[in-house]
Amino acid sequence: MTIYHFVGIKGSGMSALAQILHDMDYEVQGSDVDKYFFTQKALDDSNIKILPFQKENIGGDMHVIAGNAFPDTHEEIQAAVEQGLPLTRYHKFLGDFMQKFTSVAVTGAHGKTSTTGLLAHVIRGAKPTSYLIGDGTGKGEVDAQYFVFEACEYRRHFLSYFPDYAIMTNIDFDHPDYFANVDDVFSAFQEMAMQVKKGIIACGDDEQLQKIQAQVPVVFYGFAEENDFQARNVTRDRSGTFFDVFVRNEFYASFKIPTFGDHNILNALSVIAICHYEELDTSIVQERLSSFQGVKRRFSEKEVGSQILIDDYAHHPTEIRATIDSARQKYPEKEIIAVFQPHTFTRTQTFLSEFAETLSLADKVYLCEIFGSARENHGKLSINDLGSKIEGCEIIEEQDTSVLLNHENSVLIFMGAGDVQKFQQAYEENLEKHLQDLNG
Repeated sequence: MTIYHFVGIKGSGMSALAQILHDMDYEVQGSDVDKYFFTQKALDDSNIKILPFQKENIGGDMHVIAGNAFPDTHEEIQAAVEQGLPLTRYHKFLGDFMQKFTSVAVTGAHGKTSTTGLLAHVIRGAKPTSYLIGDGTGKGEVDAQYFVFEACEYRRHFLSYFPDYAIMTNIDFDHPDYFANVDDVFSAFQEMAMQVKKGIIACGDDEQLQKIQAQVPVVFYGFAEENDFQARNVTRDRSGTFFDVFVRNEFYASFKIPTFGDHNILNALSVIAICHYEELDTSIVQERLSSFQGVKRRFSEKEVGSQILIDDYAHHPTEIRATIDSARQKYPEKEIIAVFQPHTFTRTQTFLSEFAETLSLADKVYLCEIFGSARENHGKLSINDLGSKIEGCEIIEEQDTSVLLNHENSVLIFMGAGDVQKFQQAYEENLEKHLQDLNG
């Protein structure tokens, strides 16, 4: 039996793909560095073998899948070439794999992971569905009809895919270490659009997406009246958001989502549009939308004492604005505290003023040291350059988070794409000790 060996199995896409193949009864193993990553838990739970990198791992009846972070000179990749074993890069393997199903790519500068998770949850309620989410979650069904996956624009990786459908949530300038400007980002999405085989579901409220050309139908969703799928009559209470959907100005159905913020309504609209296009049962779509529990690191909440702690992946000014907006809608009576760790020096430098502006929407801001990328030269930029632009801002260290104890009855949002979780973990330990001391 062929063993599928993953070089760099702890990568978020790689671990998810490994879980999918394992669920579909393929023999799976992989190798990686010794350091623990959050993607590892699901692999451990499935008893998928993780080996340290060494060329001796390679041999026998094996198909090697190589992560994109590893060069052709990597010892395991070289061993596979020397032995003449099948060797496929992650994106190429995924592109070939999805041809067996009705595939839906979810792409966009923001909202990919949340929308992929939501779409997978909804379609699974109607049809057997396999899915791959960028937070490292993957699930395979032996008899899957649909394959839902997150498609990232970074380095134009998504051009490896030729999906049946694509949801495009928005186009925005991000990854300034690769893209030159928003026009460069648009050109990547335009190229992707030409590879879609059945239809594109695009946010019509996004002025960049309004310009997308394709050889298949483009269905627009959003709040504006000219959209094919429009959300109207939006109301909110503590349990979530309610809205009506009109399809080409005719009432279609009412929906409830247990989340907050306009971005979550838009994500739900994209899912509703694709399910309508595929003629899935409306009542199932309503039920599944209302029961979605969210994805990892996207507004993940816990209550400790009088505080609400939120872990969120927001690492771009647009995402920070959306996250703070969601917190304000859900907790209008509470103080909103932002604890932010910038991700990459390049992004911090490019969006310095925009970060300052959006973080200032919180009632108080604490900044953590910049999380750099191994690929970049960080020059002279420091966290103080951002801090100096935000009134009343303070720098916080992992070793001492006690200043956060001063914000009783507040919402603390730990934001970033690096390892900001370690600041939250340190604070939670601090908080537990503080609560024990109070209770004597």
